[in-house]
Amino acid sequence: MSYHVDQNGYYGRFGGAFIPEMMYPNVDELRNRYLEIIESEEFRKEYTDLLRDYVGRPSPLYFSNRLSQQYGAQIYLKREDLNHTGSHKINNTVGQILLAKRLGKHRIIAETGAGQHGVATATVCSREGLQCIVYMGALDVSRQAPNVEKMKMLGAEVRPVYSGNQTLKDATNEAIRDWINHPEDTHYIIGSVVGPHPYPDMVARFQAIISQEMRQQLKEKTGFELPNAVIACVGGGSNAAGAFYHFLDDKAVKLIAVEAAGKGIDTGESAATTALGKTGVLHGSKSLLMQTEDGQIIEPYSISAGLDYPGIGPMHANLYETGRAQFMSVTDEETLEAAYNLTEKEGIIPALESAHALAALEKLKFTSGEVVVVNISGRGDKDMETYLKHFHAKQ
Repeated sequence: MSYHVDQNGYYGRFGGAFIPEMMYPNVDELRNRYLEIIESEEFRKEYTDLLRDYVGRPSPLYFSNRLSQQYGAQIYLKREDLNHTGSHKINNTVGQILLAKRLGKHRIIAETGAGQHGVATATVCSREGLQCIVYMGALDVSRQAPNVEKMKMLGAEVRPVYSGNQTLKDATNEAIRDWINHPEDTHYIIGSVVGPHPYPDMVARFQAIISQEMRQQLKEKTGFELPNAVIACVGGGSNAAGAFYHFLDDKAVKLIAVEAAGKGIDTGESAATTALGKTGVLHGSKSLLMQTEDGQIIEPYSISAGLDYPGIGPMHANLYETGRAQFMSVTDEETLEAAYNLTEKEGIIPALESAHALAALEKLKFTSGEVVVVNISGRGDKDMETYLKHFHAKQ
């Protein structure tokens, strides 16, 4: 059984390209050219050099002695929070901006929830001198204000979106509308493993550097390339796709994906797609989505803006359905406790998204010899207002 995309853009029964006719030229151009471009020697060299010299890769694989003592396993943290711009998102935007240049595009659009993808997109556009427009739900503009200011400082135009519940889904809707209206000169840098084929595969390939480095670093530190488990948070799922990618065919490695339960799976304020979703089509691909009986999208909720999405990417839907990955969810409160715990124990303030992955450690059982890697997908600077509000409420 394959867990990778097939030639038609499907992972099992999920994926594809369900797009309006006006989007077809853009998507078809990408589908026909992306592999030829990103697998070329010239592209690989430029991409690899930028990851090293601009992004700061490889990101460290850090052994957490105190978490290991607490949870009874050998726990390593993959420090994507130490990348330039503060998260894994830069791995993808560096790759896509190089692709866009080779396609002759000079206007870049993006959507963002937590703002990290928006900052990463604005960053690479600034470096290349390209126009950058970032769509962001108005609620997220408010709760991720530091990232909004960073994007503006980097020269991007941030366009708030007031439709729906004013979060990531709605920002994606507007970005797609923009792309339809500007097909000739615009490249849409999608930030997660969602959207029509080839986006889920393309983004996963750019993020696969995470698990590629994990294998090399584990070999150096433990003598073995394979951990017993890899844990990552999942909204759309790009950091998890990258963390899982080079372990997909190694069945000995447990893949653990952690979704946002919000205020509780059964409260009506959640983003736990695998617990609440069913098959449907959104933003150009077939996947698992939170929806009503007649197919209307149910608005998701999470304390973390980056996990506030009503579905998961088709790669993850297939991993869930086949049982290759274990999916679980944690609440806002469990997430906050995990974030405070890492901060207290290791002096590392994680993004709220990453804290969901950490919170899973409370619900899992490992033996002392097992090696577990938790992907710390981003740092918590952007979430300080939320952290401080809850921290002061505790005191």
